[in-house]
Amino acid sequence: MKPLRSFLDKLEPLFTKGGRFESLFALYEAVDTFFYSPGDLTRTSPHIRDALDLKRVMITVVIAATPAAVMGMWNTGYQANMALQSLGLVGIEGWRGVLLPLLGAGYDPASVYDCFVHGLLYFLPIYIVTMVVGLSWEVLFAGVRNHEVNEGFFVTGFLFALIVPATIPLWQVAVGISFGVIIGKEVFGGTGKNFLNPALVARAFLYFAYPAQISGDAVWTAVDGFSGATALGAAAVDGMNGINAIGLSWTQAFLGQMQGSIGETSTLACLAGGALLVFTRIASWRIIVAVFAGLIIPTLLFGGDSGNPMMSMPWHWHIVLGGFAFGAVFMATDPVSAAQTNAGKWVFGLLIGFMTWLIRVINPAFPEGIMLAILFANVFAPVIDYFVVRANVKRRLKRNV
Repeated sequence: MKPLRSFLDKLEPLFTKGGRFESLFALYEAVDTFFYSPGDLTRTSPHIRDALDLKRVMITVVIAATPAAVMGMWNTGYQANMALQSLGLVGIEGWRGVLLPLLGAGYDPASVYDCFVHGLLYFLPIYIVTMVVGLSWEVLFAGVRNHEVNEGFFVTGFLFALIVPATIPLWQVAVGISFGVIIGKEVFGGTGKNFLNPALVARAFLYFAYPAQISGDAVWTAVDGFSGATALGAAAVDGMNGINAIGLSWTQAFLGQMQGSIGETSTLACLAGGALLVFTRIASWRIIVAVFAGLIIPTLLFGGDSGNPMMSMPWHWHIVLGGFAFGAVFMATDPVSAAQTNAGKWVFGLLIGFMTWLIRVINPAFPEGIMLAILFANVFAPVIDYFVVRANVKRRLKRNV
């Protein structure tokens, strides 16, 4: 690595103040700190020194989300290969159809390799477009503000690529992540100052701006002409009978073998990633537990046969369908947009879980719920923390009286 260090050191004068490329210092700094720790380290009081810097935090989150991504790519290919088999087709057209044989993959739904490679060819273009467009905006704003490029976008871009359908047009990916970065984060000052989750802002924008490509029955399986409803979509129409009609078992739903966005379907993979985040203390276990409790409690209290198909769905089905587990683990626990106080985290998580249940059961137009519930709770997170702090102050004042 010494040659690379020497090369970067030689380039540095060109990007520092007075250099020919001074305006691009943010881009140079991003590349330099990607490979090496920053040179301006704080070594004295009153600051706290810790080996877990922002870069390591972001890398850990990406690692934690990787099982969901891997499972999602396999499931995307599996659903596509199953659809091709049901339609009597033996292949697909376009560049994916050319690459699959070159990579030694076919269309056998029983082959893990065939399914994974097929799904990978849908995920990679989405991820590449997300990173290129999103990082371009990050570098642009960093250059204008003379700030460093923050590593936070590596998580935002990765998570965004996992919460969209495999069939989404790439130009919509570019528009969506642009909206999420600019409107969801940069207009408020950048990473650490945004009160909404940028990835969810991008997803919500696409949901309302281009509903035909982000919802419905025809967008979840990467095969032209094939229509297949998500489990929540089927349940919204006919409750548990709808889920039984599509032949989905609870085990399949838990593992992620069903229609849905690329990385949201596997509850098992999400919980595995959540365990890593909780173990490393990057994510708050209070929020995760509270989100699950916020959905389970009203389901137990108000569930039953009341004429509403979603009312009859048991709690153990609610938590494995849609993107609930993914949202609870990776989105609700965002340290910037979530509540900061311990008591506030419980309220914050319960609010998300309850709003998810409310949207799923009461509002038939939005069978998912978790995305809007998290954004709703993001808005109220500062208010929740304010009242928690005020309550603590009042309690301490009473002790001193």
